[in-house]
Amino acid sequence: MILRVLAGTLLCAGILSLILLRDAPPQQADQAAAPTALLAELRGQGIVSEAVLGALERVPRERFVPEQYRELAYGNHPLPIGHGQTISQPYVVALMTQLLELAPGEKVLEIGTGSGYQAAVLAQLDCEVYSIEIVEELARSAAALLDELGYERVHVRHGDGYLGWPDEAPFDRIIVTAAPEQIPQPLVEQLRIGGKMVIPVGPAGGVQQLTVLEKRADGEVHTTAVIPVAFVPMVR
Repeated sequence: MILRVLAGTLLCAGILSLILLRDAPPQQADQAAAPTALLAELRGQGIVSEAVLGALERVPRERFVPEQYRELAYGNHPLPIGHGQTISQPYVVALMTQLLELAPGEKVLEIGTGSGYQAAVLAQLDCEVYSIEIVEELARSAAALLDELGYERVHVRHGDGYLGWPDEAPFDRIIVTAAPEQIPQPLVEQLRIGGKMVIPVGPAGGVQQLTVLEKRADGEVHTTAVIPVAFVPMVR
């Protein structure tokens, strides 16, 4: 079981994306059935939140990947989106979203917009999403796509994720989709009392720990390591 979880979670690494593309089938045999098959696979991997599964079902993942990879959009693996970045595998997106334990109407800060897919999933859960992307071209393209698809509750800006979004703080939840070596203190400060952060932490190019941070009533933070993962590094 441990080996199965480790193998599944390591797929989110950008460094493995080319290997995955090499081994992936050339096309989905039944593109219409692909989302349903993916949801069944996620249930088998321990995604139990029907709200999260419903959000993934409603987001057209194929719109968030480059056109040449759209036939692979519903495979349970990451795909490159340019600029050395990837769209995370659906299992990782679902797991991180499930760990946030979101309630409708909550204010969420996302660090690492990427293609905009994770932000769209959060918006489907009736959250107000503030998303920061350090690659300006990705920030522009994600914002345009999210606007085209009608995600009015997602706000995207180009900037340094380490600094968070102080003008909109505090946040009920924070999700980080790239790995810093240590949890950035500004993000901790921008998390409300009682709030929760989900973040991969660890060295670039190595195995990190997907970590849940909770900010308690006394201001102290409690962290829990969930599973080993491998994300692209968080850069300044």
